[in-house]
Amino acid sequence: MTDHPAARGLAEHLRKLGIRDQAVLRAVREVPREAFLPPELREFAYQDTPLPIGEGQTISQPFIVALMAEAARLSPGDRVLEVGTGSGYAAALFSRLAERVYTIERLAGLADLARARLDELRLDNVEVRCGDGTLGWPEAAPFDAILVAAGGPDVPDALLDQLTDGGRLVIPVGESTREQSLVRVERRDGSFERVDLGAVRFVPLIGEGGWAPEAPDADPTELSRDRPALARHVATGAIVRILRETAEPVSDIDSVDLGSLVERIGDARVVLLGEATHGTSEFYRMRARVTRELVERHGFTIVAIEGDWPDAAQVHRWALGESPDGRPPPFARFPTWMWRNRETVDFAHWLREHNERRDPDDRAGFYGLDLYSLHASIDEVLRYLTDVDPNAARVARERYGCLTPWQKDPATYGRAVLTGRYRLCEDEVVAMLDDLLAQRLDYQRRDGARFLDAVQNAKLVADAELYYRTMYRGGHAAWNLRDRHMFETLRLLMTWRGDDARAVVWAHNSHVGDARATEMGAQGQKTVGEMCRIWRGGDAYLVGLGTDHGTVAAAHDWGDPMRVQPLRPSHPESYERLCHDTDVASFVLHLKEPARDEVRGELEDARLERAVGVVYRPETELQSHYFHASLPHQFDSWIWFDETTAVEPLPGPVLAGEPSVHPFGV
Repeated sequence: MTDHPAARGLAEHLRKLGIRDQAVLRAVREVPREAFLPPELREFAYQDTPLPIGEGQTISQPFIVALMAEAARLSPGDRVLEVGTGSGYAAALFSRLAERVYTIERLAGLADLARARLDELRLDNVEVRCGDGTLGWPEAAPFDAILVAAGGPDVPDALLDQLTDGGRLVIPVGESTREQSLVRVERRDGSFERVDLGAVRFVPLIGEGGWAPEAPDADPTELSRDRPALARHVATGAIVRILRETAEPVSDIDSVDLGSLVERIGDARVVLLGEATHGTSEFYRMRARVTRELVERHGFTIVAIEGDWPDAAQVHRWALGESPDGRPPPFARFPTWMWRNRETVDFAHWLREHNERRDPDDRAGFYGLDLYSLHASIDEVLRYLTDVDPNAARVARERYGCLTPWQKDPATYGRAVLTGRYRLCEDEVVAMLDDLLAQRLDYQRRDGARFLDAVQNAKLVADAELYYRTMYRGGHAAWNLRDRHMFETLRLLMTWRGDDARAVVWAHNSHVGDARATEMGAQGQKTVGEMCRIWRGGDAYLVGLGTDHGTVAAAHDWGDPMRVQPLRPSHPESYERLCHDTDVASFVLHLKEPARDEVRGELEDARLERAVGVVYRPETELQSHYFHASLPHQFDSWIWFDETTAVEPLPGPVLAGEPSVHPFGV
């Protein structure tokens, strides 16, 4: 086996979590986890989470597999017994560490499938048996190590008997089928030493030495993704009661008194407004309502969105009173509904009307922070240079020609470069940006805002080229590059607008929140919210928005048509369920300076939080759309809507009845 690019990122993540055994980390890099998953779950293969594999079972969380392997101190000459083959992934990983692996699965269908997968990978030092794993494998005993991937009421005697002297047994045990402690038992001169390694959660160990077959199996869709140090929680009446008493109800978005929220925002220079989905009307309308308040009454002049710079620039020019100039309609690529919707249009109209009443220096702008617009940004740089410096434009066309084959589908560029089928374009796009910056004084003297637009588009091309290469290497580098680009764009805008600049950011909760308070941060991801807090300290104010149920606009896969889908009620162990249980339809909850001290204390232990992007898959919702977070450390305030509705997408490039200067028109 050879290293898998995405598995390298997973191994690095496990190293940061404390896995130190280099042999274990090497095995994680070598074993293709996607080979042990059903096709519909393979995109999640290198996330550190358990996943359902059928028949009420799961493929274990990679951290737990690595932790158990490290705890068992596997070495090349060992004979290993695994109880609970499941998908076969753990057996494959153990086979890279030991001389021979014997693995037992009680469910015949899973045993047959695991055997076929292991054979396909040519792992000939693994033997699979269907049977009662609690009885061990007597004819192959004794074993140097035994690892049990299911939770029993205690350590089965048969397994203890099959340990060699000096052998190690790692098993989750507990009085409940839903909660266990991971323990290591080591045999020394006929006695056993037992060490507790922390709290975990596994499916029940069924068999003569475990739970009876009628013991209630844990629903695999309800299994935690906890690391041993992460405690489980249930919604308690006391927490719900405190939330109900401290939440500030929102009776109507358009008329709600925002005085309390604005008072807490105070003199903050950056206010980040999130959303739990990219397709919920109430989130857009509430962000617009808060933004109108901040722009009209508190001097905010920058509205920056999780959208592409060239598209937002068209709305920006329209909001400043300019007429359409023949460019293609903005926000016309997937996912069109994210910004090409009635809610955004209504805000754009308000922004234009607001600016008409203001002096030019006091007008508010509309800007895009994202980096997906490779094609459009190249066009904008060429358009600018053609007007101001035709010779430079000819050079730019030659340099950007390297990327021309990939402009319609830039993601394929990264794959082609990494596989050696196409040359790297990095030097060309970076040189173009350097040339623009070298002419800064000359161009800026003549053009001002147009030069800013051209430089930002050139920087976007350079960052996008790197982004599309990086995304094929796996890990979190691509995510971090994108959020870093959005943050630096925001910082550029604020520098350009001057010392008194104040900005509102519209983006997903997963970008707006502080990653250090989330599972994402533990895995190495950075966010715009985290970077803003580091940069501005108390001058950054982070607001998350959430919902329990309703409808949402989303696709099932990237590039698929948008559908209005039912949004499932929230997970029982989530912050959303706590909010739902208050029976308050919508409210604002302050977390930075709460009305009662207990609010932060009761909420700060990590719980699940839902995140739905432009893709929504209710059939794998726990794996696809939930992560752990500490809400009071992630956000300064939280806005809740119990039942929500999908955004209203615009039906086409030109909306009937709209004025010809409409920003989304042709």
